[in-house]
Amino acid sequence: MPARQLGPFKVSAIGLGCMNLSHAYGQPPSFEAAERLLMHALDRGVTLFDTAALYGFGANEELVGQVLSPHRAKFTLASKCGMTGVDGKRVIDGRPKTLKRTCEESLKRLRTDVIDLYYLHRWDRAVPIEDSVGALADLVSEGKILSIGLSEVSAATLRRAHAVHPIAAVQSEYSLWTRNPEIAVLDACRELGTTLVAFSPLARGFLPGTLRDVSAFDAKDIRRAMPRFTPEAYAKNLSLADALRNLAVEAGCTPAQLSLAWLLAQGEHIIPIPGTTNVAHLEDDLGAADLALPLDILDRSGALINQQSVVGARYSAATQTEVDTEEF
Repeated sequence: MPARQLGPFKVSAIGLGCMNLSHAYGQPPSFEAAERLLMHALDRGVTLFDTAALYGFGANEELVGQVLSPHRAKFTLASKCGMTGVDGKRVIDGRPKTLKRTCEESLKRLRTDVIDLYYLHRWDRAVPIEDSVGALADLVSEGKILSIGLSEVSAATLRRAHAVHPIAAVQSEYSLWTRNPEIAVLDACRELGTTLVAFSPLARGFLPGTLRDVSAFDAKDIRRAMPRFTPEAYAKNLSLADALRNLAVEAGCTPAQLSLAWLLAQGEHIIPIPGTTNVAHLEDDLGAADLALPLDILDRSGALINQQSVVGARYSAATQTEVDTEEF
Protein backbone atom coordinates (compact mmCIF):
# COMPACT_ATOMS: atom_id res chain seq x y z
CA MET A 1 0.00 0.00 0.00
CA PRO A 2 1.46 3.40 -0.95
CA ALA A 3 1.89 5.80 1.98
CA ARG A 4 1.10 9.45 2.58
CA GLN A 5 1.99 11.88 5.35
CA LEU A 6 -0.56 12.63 8.06
CA GLY A 7 0.86 14.99 10.65
CA PRO A 8 3.80 13.11 12.20
CA PHE A 9 2.59 9.78 10.79
CA LYS A 10 3.14 7.88 7.56
CA VAL A 11 -0.12 6.09 6.81
CA SER A 12 -1.67 4.11 3.99
CA ALA A 13 -2.80 6.33 1.12
CA ILE A 14 -6.33 4.99 1.66
CA GLY A 15 -7.61 4.64 5.21
CA LEU A 16 -10.76 3.06 6.59
CA GLY A 17 -13.72 5.00 7.92
CA CYS A 18 -15.26 2.76 10.56
CA MET A 19 -18.53 4.65 11.08
CA ASN A 20 -20.91 2.44 9.16
CA LEU A 21 -19.87 -0.64 11.11
CA SER A 22 -21.98 0.83 13.94
CA HIS A 23 -23.85 3.90 12.74
CA ALA A 24 -25.73 5.92 10.15
CA TYR A 25 -26.76 3.57 7.34
CA GLY A 26 -29.32 1.31 8.94
CA GLN A 27 -28.77 -2.02 10.65
CA PRO A 28 -25.05 -2.51 11.37
CA PRO A 29 -23.32 -5.81 10.64
CA SER A 30 -22.79 -8.48 13.27
CA PHE A 31 -19.71 -8.27 15.47
CA GLU A 32 -18.20 -11.21 13.58
CA ALA A 33 -18.69 -9.51 10.20
CA ALA A 34 -17.29 -6.22 11.49
CA GLU A 35 -14.32 -7.99 13.01
CA ARG A 36 -13.65 -9.76 9.72
CA LEU A 37 -13.75 -6.44 7.84
CA LEU A 38 -11.41 -4.66 10.26
CA MET A 39 -8.88 -7.48 10.33
CA HIS A 40 -8.93 -7.81 6.54
CA ALA A 41 -8.18 -4.10 6.23
CA LEU A 42 -5.26 -4.44 8.64
CA ASP A 43 -3.94 -7.48 6.80
CA ARG A 44 -4.16 -5.62 3.47
CA GLY A 45 -1.97 -2.81 4.72
CA VAL A 46 -4.49 -0.20 5.88
CA THR A 47 -2.77 1.74 8.65
CA LEU A 48 -5.30 4.54 9.29
CA PHE A 49 -8.51 3.65 11.12
CA ASP A 50 -11.01 6.43 11.79
CA THR A 51 -13.75 6.34 14.43
CA ALA A 52 -15.56 8.79 16.76
CA ALA A 53 -17.33 8.96 20.08
CA LEU A 54 -20.54 9.78 18.18
CA TYR A 55 -20.65 6.62 16.06
CA GLY A 56 -23.13 4.29 17.68
CA PHE A 57 -22.87 6.55 20.75
CA GLY A 58 -19.61 4.85 21.74
CA ALA A 59 -20.27 1.46 20.16
CA ASN A 60 -17.88 2.03 17.27
CA GLU A 61 -14.98 2.93 19.55
CA GLU A 62 -15.81 -0.17 21.61
CA LEU A 63 -15.70 -2.28 18.45
CA VAL A 64 -12.44 -0.82 17.19
CA GLY A 65 -10.89 -1.19 20.63
CA GLN A 66 -11.97 -4.78 21.06
CA VAL A 67 -10.83 -5.91 17.61
CA LEU A 68 -7.74 -3.82 16.95
CA SER A 69 -6.18 -3.05 20.34
CA PRO A 70 -4.08 -6.26 20.26
CA HIS A 71 -2.49 -4.86 17.08
CA ARG A 72 -2.16 -1.27 18.29
CA ALA A 73 1.44 -0.83 17.12
CA LYS A 74 0.50 -1.56 13.50
CA PHE A 75 -1.77 1.40 12.75
CA THR A 76 -2.58 5.07 13.33
CA LEU A 77 -5.74 5.53 15.38
CA ALA A 78 -8.02 8.53 14.81
CA SER A 79 -11.10 9.43 16.83
CA LYS A 80 -13.24 12.50 17.44
CA CYS A 81 -14.79 14.55 20.22
CA GLY A 82 -17.12 17.51 20.46
CA MET A 83 -20.18 15.70 19.09
CA THR A 84 -21.52 12.81 21.14
CA GLY A 85 -24.67 11.02 22.15
CA VAL A 86 -26.31 12.38 25.31
CA ASP A 87 -29.49 10.69 26.55
CA GLY A 88 -30.02 9.21 23.10
CA LYS A 89 -29.59 12.49 21.24
CA ARG A 90 -26.71 13.93 19.21
CA VAL A 91 -25.18 16.91 21.01
CA ILE A 92 -22.44 19.33 19.89
CA ASP A 93 -20.40 20.47 22.89
CA GLY A 94 -16.94 21.97 22.46
CA ARG A 95 -16.37 23.15 26.02
CA PRO A 96 -12.87 22.27 27.25
CA LYS A 97 -14.09 20.23 30.22
CA THR A 98 -16.38 18.20 27.95
CA LEU A 99 -13.61 17.48 25.45
CA LYS A 100 -11.26 16.31 28.19
CA ARG A 101 -13.91 14.08 29.74
CA THR A 102 -14.82 12.63 26.34
CA CYS A 103 -11.16 11.83 25.69
CA GLU A 104 -10.94 9.81 28.90
CA GLU A 105 -14.07 7.89 27.92
CA SER A 106 -12.72 7.25 24.43
CA LEU A 107 -9.38 5.99 25.72
CA LYS A 108 -11.22 3.40 27.80
CA ARG A 109 -13.45 2.26 24.95
CA LEU A 110 -10.53 2.10 22.52
CA ARG A 111 -8.41 0.16 25.04
CA THR A 112 -5.39 2.35 24.48
CA ASP A 113 -3.23 4.84 26.39
CA VAL A 114 -3.05 7.35 23.56
CA ILE A 115 -5.07 8.43 20.51
CA ASP A 116 -2.79 9.29 17.59
CA LEU A 117 -5.09 11.85 15.92
CA TYR A 118 -7.97 13.43 17.83
CA TYR A 119 -10.44 15.58 15.91
CA LEU A 120 -12.87 18.20 17.06
CA HIS A 121 -15.84 16.59 15.28
CA ARG A 122 -17.77 19.85 14.95
CA TRP A 123 -16.94 23.39 15.95
CA ASP A 124 -19.32 24.41 18.72
CA ARG A 125 -20.05 28.02 17.78
CA ALA A 126 -20.88 28.82 21.41
CA VAL A 127 -17.20 28.19 22.24
CA PRO A 128 -14.31 30.05 20.58
CA ILE A 129 -12.34 27.65 18.42
CA GLU A 130 -9.23 28.79 20.28
CA ASP A 131 -10.67 27.47 23.56
CA SER A 132 -11.60 24.07 22.16
CA VAL A 133 -8.23 23.64 20.44
CA GLY A 134 -6.50 24.86 23.60
CA ALA A 135 -8.12 21.98 25.50
CA LEU A 136 -6.91 19.53 22.87
CA ALA A 137 -3.43 21.07 23.13
CA ASP A 138 -3.55 20.30 26.86
CA LEU A 139 -4.30 16.68 26.01
CA VAL A 140 -1.23 16.64 23.74
CA SER A 141 0.89 18.00 26.62
CA GLU A 142 -0.51 15.29 28.88
CA GLY A 143 0.38 12.58 26.36
CA LYS A 144 -3.20 11.42 25.89
CA ILE A 145 -3.32 12.40 22.23
CA LEU A 146 -0.46 12.92 19.77
CA SER A 147 -1.96 15.30 17.22
CA ILE A 148 -5.03 17.46 16.65
CA GLY A 149 -7.54 17.50 13.82
CA LEU A 150 -10.67 19.47 12.92
CA SER A 151 -13.75 18.31 11.01
CA GLU A 152 -16.01 20.27 8.67
CA VAL A 153 -14.38 23.67 9.21
CA SER A 154 -13.66 26.62 6.94
CA ALA A 155 -10.22 27.85 5.94
CA ALA A 156 -10.60 30.83 8.28
CA THR A 157 -11.40 28.60 11.26
CA LEU A 158 -8.50 26.31 10.38
CA ARG A 159 -6.11 29.26 10.46
CA ARG A 160 -7.43 30.46 13.81
CA ALA A 161 -7.02 26.98 15.26
CA HIS A 162 -3.57 26.49 13.73
CA ALA A 163 -2.38 29.66 15.49
CA VAL A 164 -3.10 27.93 18.81
CA HIS A 165 -1.63 24.52 17.97
CA PRO A 166 -0.52 22.88 14.69
CA ILE A 167 -3.48 21.13 13.06
CA ALA A 168 -2.43 17.80 11.58
CA ALA A 169 -5.60 17.13 9.61
CA VAL A 170 -8.89 18.58 8.49
CA GLN A 171 -11.57 16.00 7.79
CA SER A 172 -14.22 17.09 5.30
CA GLU A 173 -16.53 15.46 2.84
CA TYR A 174 -14.72 15.44 -0.49
CA SER A 175 -15.49 13.46 -3.62
CA LEU A 176 -16.41 14.00 -7.24
CA TRP A 177 -19.88 15.07 -6.15
CA THR A 178 -18.90 17.15 -3.11
CA ARG A 179 -16.28 19.69 -4.13
CA ASN A 180 -16.58 22.22 -1.27
CA PRO A 181 -12.95 21.80 -0.07
CA GLU A 182 -11.84 23.20 -3.43
CA ILE A 183 -13.25 26.62 -2.47
CA ALA A 184 -10.57 27.34 0.16
CA VAL A 185 -9.79 24.53 2.63
CA LEU A 186 -7.76 22.41 0.24
CA ASP A 187 -5.35 25.26 -0.46
CA ALA A 188 -5.24 26.30 3.20
CA CYS A 189 -4.28 22.74 4.16
CA ARG A 190 -1.53 22.70 1.56
CA GLU A 191 -0.22 26.04 2.82
CA LEU A 192 -0.19 24.99 6.50
CA GLY A 193 1.10 21.45 6.01
CA THR A 194 -2.24 19.99 7.08
CA THR A 195 -3.62 16.79 5.55
CA LEU A 196 -7.12 16.81 4.07
CA VAL A 197 -8.80 13.57 5.14
CA ALA A 198 -11.73 12.98 2.79
CA PHE A 199 -14.74 11.27 4.30
CA SER A 200 -17.54 9.85 2.14
CA PRO A 201 -15.15 9.75 -0.85
CA LEU A 202 -17.60 7.46 -2.66
CA ALA A 203 -20.54 9.81 -2.04
CA ARG A 204 -22.27 7.61 0.53
CA GLY A 205 -22.66 4.77 -1.96
CA PHE A 206 -23.58 6.83 -5.01
CA LEU A 207 -20.38 6.76 -7.05
CA PRO A 208 -19.98 2.96 -7.34
CA GLY A 209 -23.28 2.99 -9.23
CA THR A 210 -24.82 -0.02 -7.50
CA LEU A 211 -27.19 1.94 -5.25
CA ARG A 212 -30.31 2.32 -7.38
CA ASP A 213 -33.37 2.38 -5.13
CA VAL A 214 -33.18 4.97 -2.34
CA SER A 215 -36.77 4.24 -1.31
CA ALA A 216 -35.48 0.99 0.23
CA PHE A 217 -33.31 2.78 2.81
CA ASP A 218 -33.69 1.68 6.42
CA ALA A 219 -35.87 3.99 8.50
CA LYS A 220 -32.81 5.16 10.46
CA ASP A 221 -30.57 5.69 7.42
CA ILE A 222 -29.24 9.26 7.62
CA ARG A 223 -29.37 9.58 3.83
CA ARG A 224 -33.15 9.84 4.05
CA ALA A 225 -32.69 13.43 5.26
CA MET A 226 -30.15 14.38 2.58
CA PRO A 227 -31.57 16.30 -0.41
CA ARG A 228 -29.42 14.47 -2.97
CA PHE A 229 -30.97 11.18 -1.91
CA THR A 230 -34.62 12.13 -2.31
CA PRO A 231 -36.17 9.86 -4.97
CA GLU A 232 -36.64 12.79 -7.35
CA ALA A 233 -33.08 14.14 -7.10
CA TYR A 234 -31.49 10.72 -7.03
CA ALA A 235 -33.25 9.63 -10.21
CA LYS A 236 -31.62 12.58 -11.96
CA ASN A 237 -28.21 11.94 -10.42
CA LEU A 238 -28.18 8.30 -11.50
CA SER A 239 -27.40 9.31 -15.08
CA LEU A 240 -24.10 10.72 -13.77
CA ALA A 241 -23.25 7.44 -12.05
CA ASP A 242 -24.01 5.54 -15.25
CA ALA A 243 -21.76 7.84 -17.28
CA LEU A 244 -18.99 7.41 -14.70
CA ARG A 245 -19.31 3.65 -15.06
CA ASN A 246 -18.70 4.01 -18.80
CA LEU A 247 -15.53 6.01 -18.07
CA ALA A 248 -14.38 3.33 -15.64
CA VAL A 249 -14.89 0.62 -18.25
CA GLU A 250 -12.80 2.68 -20.66
CA ALA A 251 -10.09 3.00 -17.99
CA GLY A 252 -10.17 -0.71 -17.12
CA CYS A 253 -11.20 -0.22 -13.48
CA THR A 254 -14.35 0.00 -11.38
CA PRO A 255 -16.29 3.21 -10.72
CA ALA A 256 -15.22 3.13 -7.06
CA GLN A 257 -11.57 2.83 -8.07
CA LEU A 258 -11.88 5.65 -10.60
CA SER A 259 -13.53 7.88 -7.98
CA LEU A 260 -10.82 7.23 -5.39
CA ALA A 261 -8.02 7.56 -7.96
CA TRP A 262 -9.45 10.95 -8.98
CA LEU A 263 -9.40 12.05 -5.35
CA LEU A 264 -5.83 10.87 -4.77
CA ALA A 265 -4.76 12.77 -7.87
CA GLN A 266 -6.03 16.10 -6.49
CA GLY A 267 -3.04 16.38 -4.15
CA GLU A 268 -0.48 14.41 -2.18
CA HIS A 269 -1.92 15.91 1.01
CA ILE A 270 -5.27 14.14 0.51
CA ILE A 271 -6.15 10.82 2.15
CA PRO A 272 -9.58 9.29 1.48
CA ILE A 273 -11.21 7.11 4.13
CA PRO A 274 -13.97 5.11 2.45
CA GLY A 275 -16.16 3.03 4.71
CA THR A 276 -17.82 -0.30 4.00
CA THR A 277 -19.25 -3.35 5.70
CA ASN A 278 -18.32 -5.62 2.78
CA VAL A 279 -14.89 -7.23 2.34
CA ALA A 280 -15.28 -7.38 -1.45
CA HIS A 281 -16.04 -3.67 -1.55
CA LEU A 282 -13.00 -3.02 0.65
CA GLU A 283 -10.81 -4.92 -1.82
CA ASP A 284 -12.27 -2.89 -4.66
CA ASP A 285 -11.56 0.39 -2.84
CA LEU A 286 -7.98 -0.49 -1.95
CA GLY A 287 -7.24 -1.33 -5.56
CA ALA A 288 -7.38 2.39 -6.35
CA ALA A 289 -4.13 3.04 -4.48
CA ASP A 290 -2.02 1.41 -7.17
CA LEU A 291 -3.81 2.77 -10.22
CA ALA A 292 -2.06 5.06 -12.69
CA LEU A 293 -4.91 6.36 -14.82
CA PRO A 294 -4.58 8.64 -17.86
CA LEU A 295 -4.97 12.32 -17.02
CA ASP A 296 -7.67 12.55 -19.68
CA ILE A 297 -9.84 10.02 -17.82
CA LEU A 298 -9.40 11.86 -14.54
CA ASP A 299 -10.20 15.23 -16.12
CA ARG A 300 -13.32 13.86 -17.82
CA SER A 301 -14.48 12.37 -14.51
CA GLY A 302 -14.17 15.73 -12.79
CA ALA A 303 -15.94 17.50 -15.64
CA LEU A 304 -18.76 14.96 -15.53
CA ILE A 305 -19.58 15.01 -11.81
CA ASN A 306 -19.18 18.27 -9.90
CA GLN A 307 -21.13 20.92 -8.02
CA GLN A 308 -22.78 22.13 -11.22
CA SER A 309 -24.04 18.75 -12.45
CA VAL A 310 -25.19 17.15 -9.17
CA VAL A 311 -28.83 17.73 -8.20
CA GLY A 312 -29.55 18.59 -4.56
CA ALA A 313 -27.66 19.94 -1.55
CA ARG A 314 -25.49 17.59 0.47
CA TYR A 315 -27.17 18.41 3.80
CA SER A 316 -30.59 19.57 4.91
CA ALA A 317 -30.87 23.22 5.95
CA ALA A 318 -30.87 22.27 9.64
CA THR A 319 -27.75 20.10 9.38
CA GLN A 320 -25.99 22.72 7.28
CA THR A 321 -26.14 25.15 10.21
CA GLU A 322 -23.98 22.73 12.22
CA VAL A 323 -20.99 22.82 9.86
CA ASP A 324 -18.52 25.60 9.16
CA THR A 325 -17.40 24.57 5.69
CA GLU A 326 -17.56 26.96 2.76
CA GLU A 327 -20.47 26.26 0.42
CA PHE A 328 -20.93 26.89 -3.30
